Amino acid sequence: MPGVAGSHARIACATMSSLPLPTPDNQPSPSSAASLPAPAFSPLYQQIKGLILQSLQAGEWKPGEAIPSEMELAARFRVSQGTVRKAIDDLAAEHLVIRRQGKGTFVATHAEQHVQYRFLKLLPDSGDASVEGPAERNILDCKRVRASAEVARALGLRTGDPVVQARRILSFSGVPTILEDIWLPGQAFKGLSAAQMASYPGPTYAMLELDFGVRMVRAGEKLRAVLPDEEQARLLQVTPTTPLLSVERIAYTYNDVPMELRRGLYRTDTHHYRNELS
Repeated sequence: MPGVAGSHARIACATMSSLPLPTPDNQPSPSSAASLPAPAFSPLYQQIKGLILQSLQAGEWKPGEAIPSEMELAARFRVSQGTVRKAIDDLAAEHLVIRRQGKGTFVATHAEQHVQYRFLKLLPDSGDASVEGPAERNILDCKRVRASAEVARALGLRTGDPVVQARRILSFSGVPTILEDIWLPGQAFKGLSAAQMASYPGPTYAMLELDFGVRMVRAGEKLRAVLPDEEQARLLQVTPTTPLLSVERIAYTYNDVPMELRRGLYRTDTHHYRNELS
């Protein structure tokens, strides 16, 4: 019965043609592909910057040391000197390296005079910080404790991980002006003591990079006005009704790894907090 067979064939063809065409495994259909985000693209100089950052984080070049020349880095990474120069320009703009005319490029350090107090924004109302000189430090406590959930979250740790907790007072012209509580990851700062913090003549960040190889490269802060509790008021020699400036800071080393949580209470009767924006 050729007529019947032909009709069956036509029905089968019609049924097959109405089905959607299969797509290869793991391949989006044309309609869904249009909604997928485009792949991220990183310029070559940014990739070189990332490689240099990895070397800085690994301690290949210590704070204050010279890094290889642009020509040497270009040969190492097999790119042009212009690409290396642009990567180093970015690092210099972020205060991670310092260019010195005729000498080369050096890893930035908090031990250098012009960057020692880059993160300390409290200035005397007179406007001249050199008049009162460096802060006098009184280390009240420095001990290893277990991280609370709040401290662990700020430092990227687990609750209960070991941390170093320190408390100190900074005084200017004999007047206690800043009360600080500091938490540092215990693994990175084994052996840190109150005597060590008190005896180092320069800023704390310079001591941390010199003795422990950890350099703070940036920080984020939250500011608010608060009233002190009785203990804080006693240590700062103010009344409990004296308004203070609370500054909470998280400081980071290379590649945005948090390395310090610091909570400071600042007297503002003779000082002010200054931040320049650009």
